[in-house]
Amino acid sequence: MENIENLVLEQLRALRNEILAFRSENQNEFSEIKHRLTRVESSIASMRGESVGTQEDVYRQQGVIDVIKERLQKIERRLEIAG
Repeated sequence: MENIENLVLEQLRALRNEILAFRSENQNEFSEIKHRLTRVESSIASMRGESVGTQEDVYRQQGVIDVIKERLQKIERRLEIAG
């Protein structure tokens, strides 16, 4: 019976590790998508020519905010305080 329990625990640990790796991979991909979208928005704003300065600043600031949020989330995960 103890061997079965150990086997189940081993399988659960393996699943947990796979889930964590999958989550990390998806977060990295999502982060890349956000960065690329920010660049697309900035490009569109500069091509439009109308209120380029203001709109481009807003998009750039949003990009910076996204990076700060990602860094904060990483810190929270490392400290295990993410909610």
